[in-house]
Amino acid sequence: MELSSALIFLLFILAVVFLVTILKTLYTVRTATAGVVERFGKFDRITRPGLHVLVPFAERVYFVDLQVKQASFSVETKTRDNVFVQIPVSVQYQVLDEKIYDAFYRLSAPQKQIESFVFNSILGHVPKLTLDETFEQQSGISVAVKVELDSIMSGFGFNILTALVTDIVPDIKVKAAMNDINAAQRSQVAAQARGEAEKILKVKQAEAEAESKALQGKGIAAERQAIIDGLRASIEHFRETVPGSTADDVMALVLLTQYFDTLRDIGTRGGTNTIFLPNNPGAANDFQTQILAGLRGGTYTGQEKEPLASR
Repeated sequence: MELSSALIFLLFILAVVFLVTILKTLYTVRTATAGVVERFGKFDRITRPGLHVLVPFAERVYFVDLQVKQASFSVETKTRDNVFVQIPVSVQYQVLDEKIYDAFYRLSAPQKQIESFVFNSILGHVPKLTLDETFEQQSGISVAVKVELDSIMSGFGFNILTALVTDIVPDIKVKAAMNDINAAQRSQVAAQARGEAEKILKVKQAEAEAESKALQGKGIAAERQAIIDGLRASIEHFRETVPGSTADDVMALVLLTQYFDTLRDIGTRGGTNTIFLPNNPGAANDFQTQILAGLRGGTYTGQEKEPLASR
């Protein structure tokens, strides 16, 4: 009984040893990963995705990720015009398939190394530029960082896909000053545009007013010509109807009639001012005398003139 118990325990120990040996012997490499196998601490081979076997207790495997990785940094530097800026940089990189050995053994901390090279590249470019030039050449800085970083990291087994300068962040006071300058420039442009618009509007208004005045003058001239033609016909008709009347008599009557018509229009229209008129019986004669005197540019003498027909 004791012999059988000892045999079972021995078999159990052997089974555990066998299981551990199997676990130590078989391993799997995933897709987009490579295995670096060392034998007694010395590099032996690189294994690809799939199931592989190790020499028990003699070999050890390490895995290298071949996928694209991203590292983000923020570099503080000073521009040529003494403005401190923060420059965020995002670097995408991956291990070169043909240089897995170099990527695994030559760099102990790849991201730290990349960060150092990024800082060195940014500090070599931005201090030579003004703040405005830094904003204008943001893509150029990205290309320069990528080229320099790729030339260095390729020797360590890494491929730099992109090195993007994602932003340029000056001090908040500098940013506020830049916004004020931009707002002032835009206000100046807007004021110039408004001035040009007002100038064009005034020119067009002046042209329209000149054209209106010209048309108005033509209308007034035509109106006066029509009045003259009408008065001439009225005078001829009046002289033929009333024997012994002269042209001055007819003119005085017509002017007096138009004067009273004008007063009537003033009284019937709204918004007119108060007009004081004399109301004695001789006022009509005085009106006639004053109208004729004003028309002739002198004092009316009451002397008769030759009839128009005799002239």
